[in-house]
Amino acid sequence: MEKLKLCIVVLVCVVASAAAQSATNVRATYNNYNPQNINWDYNTASVFCATWDAGRPLEWRRRYGWTAFCGPVGPQGQASCGRCLRVTNTATGAQVTVRIVDRCSNGGLDLDVNVFRQIDTNGVGIANGFLTVNYDFVNCGD
Repeated sequence: MEKLKLCIVVLVCVVASAAAQSATNVRATYNNYNPQNINWDYNTASVFCATWDAGRPLEWRRRYGWTAFCGPVGPQGQASCGRCLRVTNTATGAQVTVRIVDRCSNGGLDLDVNVFRQIDTNGVGIANGFLTVNYDFVNCGD
């Protein structure tokens, strides 16, 4: 019985650490996905996650802004597709929830330009070409 209790405690700890994935001071650039102009079509956008998520309902695809993910913490590649992040501009505290639709190679995030502007409340990000953000993996609620 003690071994079973120990296994349950270890399992709970592993699940909790996997759920609490976050990173601070990450570089976020922007990409002109403009999903509203292409009816949130993953195939038209040629995003990495189209293979797995292009057939999802329109409401699911447009519920959150889009981002490419290559952050230092969290699942990579297919394992990140469809997951959500709460992204916070470290300079202003502005936050947004985004869905991972693509992968990138900048070591951080590549936010859709509309999402980028939404949290670039002081205009410094557009001027510099990037923002410094924190992100947390969150439940998408779907």
